[in-house]
Parts: sequence; C-alpha cells; structure tokens
Amino acid sequence: MTQPPEASRAPDSDPAQTPQDDQPGGSLPSGLICDARAIFDRAEMQDKIAQLAQETAPDALRNGVVDLLRTANTQGRALIAEHFAQAPFSARALTQSYSYLTDGLVLTAFHVATTYLHPVGTPTSSERIALIAVGGYGRGEMAPFSDVDLMFLTPYKITAWAESVIESMLYILWDLRLKVGHSSRTIKDCLRLGGEDFTIRTAMLEQRYLIGDRALAEELEERLRTELFIREVTEFIEAKLAERDERHLKQGERYMVEPNVKEGKGGLRDLQSLYWIAKYVYKVQDVADLVPLGLFTPEELETFSTAANFQWAVRSHLHLATRRATEQLNFDLQVEVASRMGYKDRAGRRGVEVFMQDYFRHATTVGDLTRILLTKLEASQQKRAPLLERIFRRRPRVKPEYHVVHNRLDLADPDAFLNDKLNLLRIFEEALRTGMLIHPDAMRLVTANLHLIDDDMRNNKEARRIFLDLLLKHGNPERALRRMNELGVLAAFIPEFEPIVAMMQFNMYHSYTVDEHTIQVISNLTAIDKGELEEELPLSSEVIRKGINRKVLLVAMLLHDIGKGREQDHSILGAQIARKVAPRLGLNKADSETVEWLVRNHLLMSDMAQKRDIADPRTVRGFAKAVQSVKRLDLLLLLTVCDIRGVGPDTWNNWKAALLRALYNQTREALDNGMEALNREHRGAAGKKALRAALADWPKAHLKRETGRHYDPYWQGLHVTAHIDFAEMLRELEAKNDPGGIVIRLHPDDDRDATRACFVMADHPGIFARISGALALVGANVVDARSYTTKDGYVTDAFWIQDAEGHPFEASRLPRLNQMILKTLKGEVIAGEALETRDKFKKREQAFKVPTHITFDNEGSEIYTIIEVDTRDRTGLLYDLARTMVAANVYIANAVIATYGEQVVDTFYVKDMFGLKYHSKSKQDFLERKLREAISEGSKKARS
Repeated sequence: MTQPPEASRAPDSDPAQTPQDDQPGGSLPSGLICDARAIFDRAEMQDKIAQLAQETAPDALRNGVVDLLRTANTQGRALIAEHFAQAPFSARALTQSYSYLTDGLVLTAFHVATTYLHPVGTPTSSERIALIAVGGYGRGEMAPFSDVDLMFLTPYKITAWAESVIESMLYILWDLRLKVGHSSRTIKDCLRLGGEDFTIRTAMLEQRYLIGDRALAEELEERLRTELFIREVTEFIEAKLAERDERHLKQGERYMVEPNVKEGKGGLRDLQSLYWIAKYVYKVQDVADLVPLGLFTPEELETFSTAANFQWAVRSHLHLATRRATEQLNFDLQVEVASRMGYKDRAGRRGVEVFMQDYFRHATTVGDLTRILLTKLEASQQKRAPLLERIFRRRPRVKPEYHVVHNRLDLADPDAFLNDKLNLLRIFEEALRTGMLIHPDAMRLVTANLHLIDDDMRNNKEARRIFLDLLLKHGNPERALRRMNELGVLAAFIPEFEPIVAMMQFNMYHSYTVDEHTIQVISNLTAIDKGELEEELPLSSEVIRKGINRKVLLVAMLLHDIGKGREQDHSILGAQIARKVAPRLGLNKADSETVEWLVRNHLLMSDMAQKRDIADPRTVRGFAKAVQSVKRLDLLLLLTVCDIRGVGPDTWNNWKAALLRALYNQTREALDNGMEALNREHRGAAGKKALRAALADWPKAHLKRETGRHYDPYWQGLHVTAHIDFAEMLRELEAKNDPGGIVIRLHPDDDRDATRACFVMADHPGIFARISGALALVGANVVDARSYTTKDGYVTDAFWIQDAEGHPFEASRLPRLNQMILKTLKGEVIAGEALETRDKFKKREQAFKVPTHITFDNEGSEIYTIIEVDTRDRTGLLYDLARTMVAANVYIANAVIATYGEQVVDTFYVKDMFGLKYHSKSKQDFLERKLREAISEGSKKARS
C-alpha cells in the first residue's frame, strides 16, 4: 500500500489556490454550462485516488488512476454535450466547461505524479516545477477536441525528479486519449525562444498558472511582461498580420462556401489575432478592456462577443458531430451543424442556407472589427516616414470636407458630414477618386447612420448620379461596391439587395455567397474593359471595344441574382424587382426595359450553349428570336461570360468559351443576314466543301462516297477535323473487313478543354449506351456526345470527355484508356456490373437534395424530340439513362451534358423506332417513369 508522505507535494504547490478551485470551502467557477462538480469533482476524485493508493500496489496505481479519470472524463464530456444540445448557442459556457474539465484531469494527473508516484521528502531548490497552460487552453477556451497545450516550468536544467513527474503525468493524459502539446523550459528558455519566434511568444502571451511552484510562475509572468512583451511591438503586429494574410491566401481570400471555421477569413483565428495584438500592445486581459481605452465602442464589443460566441458554437458542434477536431465546414457537416443549432427549412430556403448566411454575416463583421482595431493601432504605433519621403510623396488632394489620417480618408467634421445625407454616398466616390482607403472612424459613422438613407434619398436625383458614377466613372466599381456592401450602405440604398447579403447557395457549383458573386461578376467586366483579358476572352474584348451601354449592363449585373432565395424562379422575380429598381436608379424607360430583359434572361445564352445542340438550326433560330437585336446579344454575351466566371475560380474553361463563341457567331449571322443563313442545306454543303478541301489527295470516287454516305445533321454537328477523323476511320474499318470491328481514336481537343473520343463500328441498337458505360468505367466525364448513323449501316459517335478534375486526359494515358474502352465494347468487361462498386457519392456530397425534372420538347428541333433530364450527377448516370432508353427502343442521335457541381442536365435528341418524334403523352409518361426509376435505383446504390 502507498501512503503519501506529508512532504510529497512539490514545493510551494497549493491546489487550494488554483484558478479552477473546487476543493471544499473553495469558490466554484461561474459561467459553466452546468454544475461544476457534476462536470468534474476534484475533491471527490482525490479521495478516490487516496483510497485506491491504500488498496493498490504502487506499480498498478497509475492504471487504476487512468480508469478513474477515463470514467470521469467520459461522464463529464457527455454531460457538457447533453447541456449544449439543449442550449446550442451557449458556446462561452461550453468552452469554459471543457477547459474546467481539462483542468480537473491535468491537475489530478499532476497530483498523482507528485504525491504518489514520485514523492520527494526534502526537495532541493532545483526540484521545483510549475505547470502552465498555454495557447487556447491557457486562455480557457476549449472546443470539445481541442489540444491541451502545457508548459512545464523549472528553475534550472531539468532534474531527474522533474523528468519523472513530467513523464508519468503525460502518460496518464495520453492514456486518456487527450492530444497533449507540451514543452519543458526554464524562464531563460522562455525569454530566448519567445524572442526568436513570434508563435512561441504568442502562446506564452496566454499562459495561465495551473499548479506547482507559484513563485516560479509569477517570476515568469513578471519577466515576460517586463523583458519580452515590451519588445518589437510593431514587428509583433506585422507578424500576426502576415500570418493572417497567409491563412486567408491558403483558405480563400473571399468567403468560400465551405469555410474553415478556425483558419478561414473572418474565422476564430482572426478574432484571436485581434485579442493577441490588443493584449500585447495595450496589456489588456479581456477584450472588454478595449472599450475604456476608446478602441471599441460598447456596440462593437457586443458585435465582437456575438461573432465569437456564434463561431465557437459552430466549431464545437463540428467537433461533436465528427467526434474529432474538425475545422472545415464541409457541405455534409453544414447540414448537420445547422440541424444541431436549430435551423429549420422555410419557404424557398433550406435551414442550412439560413445558417450559412448567418455564418458569413458574422465573418464579415470580424473583418470590420479587424480594420477598426488595426487602424487605431496604426495611429499609435506607426513610425514617421523619413523626411524626404514625406516631402516628395505625391498625395492626392482631397476635398475640404475630408482629411487624410495615415493615408486613409477621414472626415474633417463629422457633424457637418451628417448634415447632408448624400455624403453617405459621396465618401465612396471620394475614396475611388483619390484611390484611398476609408478610415475606420469614418466607416463607423456611416454604419451608425444608415437610417438616414431613406426613400427621399433613394429617389434623389443627385444620389442616383453619385451611385451610377461609382459604377461607371472611376474604373474600379468592385472596390466601392464591396466596401458599401460590408458597411450596409448598398443594402440601405437598394433595400431589395439586403436578402442576398451573405446568402449562401447550398450547392457545389457556386464558390461564393450571392452578394460576393455579384461583385465578382462586375469585377470581371472591369477586367475585360481594361483589356486585361484580351487573350483569354477575345470575343468579349472585341464586343466591349465596339461600344455597349455600360450603364445598362452594370445595373443588370448588379441585379441579375437579386431574386435568389425565394420559392419563385429567381430570374422571373429578379426581373420584377429590376422593373422597380432600374427607374429608381435613374435609367430611362428603354434602358430599364433592357435591364429587366437581361435579368429575366441572364441564363438564356448559357442554357442554350450548354444544354442544347447549337449545331441544330432551330436552336440558333429560337435563340435569335428571343434576343431580337445585336445590341441585346452583345450585352447578354458579356453578362453570361462574366456570370460564369464569377461563379468560382475554376468554372470557366475553353469548352464553355467555344460553345458561347459558336452560339454568338451563328446568332449574329442570323440577326445580320436573316434566318435563312441557318438552313441545313446551306450548312451541310459548307461542311462537305471543307472536307473535300482537307482530303484533296483522296480519289474523287472515295470522296464522293464519303460525302454521300452521311445525313445532313452529321455535316452541321461536327467540325471538319472530326469529319476527317471519321472518313479515315471508316476507310480503316472497311479495310479490315471485320463485321464486329471497332475503330477508336482519342486525342486532345484543346479548344474545348476536353479529349475527343471518336468511335466507328457497324450500327446496332444500344451502341450509345455501351460507349457511355465504357467511358464511365474508365473514369471519364462526358461533356458532350454526338451519334450519327450512315446511310450504309455504320455508326459514327463522337464523345468529348474530361478526367475527374475537369481537364483533358494526359496523352500518356490515352493508349491504356483506348485498351480499356475496347475491352468493354467487346464485352470482355460488363460495364453495369463493374460500375456498381464504383458508383458512390462522396460523403461531403450526400447532403445535397437535387430534385429530378424531366421535360419533353418537340419544338426545339425540326426532326428530334429533346428530352432534358435535370437531376443529381453521379458516375454512370449517362450510362443508366442511355441504357434505359435503349430498352424502350429510343434512338439517341446526340446528347449534350451540362454539369453544375452536383447537378447535371443531360439533354438527349431522340426519335422512336419508326424515326418519329415523341408526341404521344402516354409514350412520354412511360419513358419518364422508366428514366426516374433508373435515376432512383442508381442513387440508392450511390448512397449505400
């Protein structure tokens, strides 16, 4: 049996005086999520350990202690989580409760190590140790699976006794499955390492004494304060800001739709950086101390606290949902966390979208608070520029009502500024004119007086002029709009904009919130206007050089997604809103009508290019009739290009550029020269002529046979390079004299950012489906497909495919790809069976709900019924749909595939077995039912 000697405790240690004291007679900590003793009763635990020590052999004591602590830890965590589930926003109480529980475990481990495992009867001066919590644990803020950062402080080089204590204590904590970060240092080490490394210095900035030699801990605190924390103030601030910028660059400079709650822009680390800087510079112990110093107003402190509480709640729910330290708020976890926090679906919007809008609004306020504090710091810390630089630096001359403070635009007289409410807009104009940032004090004043922006101001002619000039005259509308949006001015001046501020679209297609996407769209137009995208967007650059109505286009861009987030189609609702807003912004009747038309039809060109066969004359004819004029066509092209590019950093590619360019050119020709320019015969003759020129060395008889064996759609649906491929492949197949022969050609199509896969073989039912299955099996995403039969019994199919990353397959992979496809087409591999094991949704994608819509269109093509299947994308979907159609005796002429994140629109141009369109409602219903069954069955397998 082990009896603790009277002097076994480390010198000067006094658990009764520890910050988290729960000894009988001591004061219990306040602010926990439930009763402190229910979380962890240290007095009771020490009694149990004392009893255990009497009953247990010394070498078995540690295991017994671990068992006791493991049970207490499990019960304490379960209790905290249970109370948090009932009060899902009580984040501050939660973080303190986990810190309190961790204190109990750490202090008990220390007590066991020093009292029972390594007691010392007469300690020497070197046998002293102080246990210090650092980092987030030192701050007393812990998420459910946060690291436990400890520092073991000794007066001199570590002794054998201290080493044994530390080792035993750590083994106890590791056995509890705590993630412990630890260091063993002297005071001299702390000063030296803190002087060399700002990260270490920051961790010690939040050091908190736990137990052990209090005098040693107090000496450390005093020397850090007087010798380290007064040094290199400017350098410390710069280091923290550099860390922030690096984090933002890594996580995404804008508010990305799958944010990192800890490290992302506007996240917890940004709030902590504010606290670190304030504590280092102003020696405050709490953010609330910044108010008496004049750095924050009481309202800003409340904003800080609210944002911090919300983000800690989100992070904690993330940890509890995944049972580990997860910081990335992925799509599947967004749904889980929104549910845990009580968000419900409501008209037109899912609860997860409302939750994420709240998240991004809080993230935006963090950015505002950062600017405010940093500017105040700059005012007190900024070094004076060298004399010559101050003399010769060219400063923009500002208007009399403004003055420059540290290169930022501030107000000369705030009261005079507010006497004219139009100044709430003029300040942004002055900032653009001078190229200066707005001082946070001026921002504060603007935000505090948004109530002045009323209907009188919105309808004021001068206010309209200022707003439109911000868009049109200074060459950088993005900057003005982003700052106006962050300060609430944009939503105040255009109240209809307010619902889309920080609105997240819960899908994998959009990378930004709706308001940020809108600003990105306008930014894209500015880049084209400045000639920065001449090489990448030659057509758009040419159109804008010719001259367009920029006022109409910019207002349309500003309003194009303003109807999002409601039950009604956002294009229709947006057009209705534009009908009211455009005249209010000062546009005349004709311009307002054009804006309304652009908003209503802002998806039309994209849909036509990506979801329809633009080689079909009726597609272009229908689009030309909708557009009506070259003026509208030019505006719609620019809106479409900027809109697609504004969706995300990887959304635009050569494929979409080629489709839009082809649609624009054909429509422009129809509008300039009449619709007859689009007839099939004319275009078929042009295709044959191009092939004859390309194969001039062929015998005339062979050329005549080749140009005569194809139907008209073949000539208008493919480029001459594909016609050449198919002519050579047909000749190769005929030379083989093999009825079951197959010829395949794969090569990059750089103009379309895809690999073109051409297939030639004898025609028989189901070929399109078999090829689709073969391509799915090799991991190819089909982005477009054309199937043509010849008059003499062959099929010529062209598929454009990309790899999993949306790029053409590398040339080195093509031979193996060819072999795999050939094996599947010959029946050596059964695609349906092989795909069953691969056709799975990724976990982060399972939260998406994509309803299936199937439409039949008999007007969009002269000779085909167009079946459009809008549903959830997955591997093998095209194969399942094509196989279903084959079973129903449907002939597929071609397919156009448009992918939008997790959503896909597969469009099929089809005939029935007699070569007729599907006019019969009963046939349409039967086919739709079969397609829905195939989609449903495939989705079940993908989720299993």
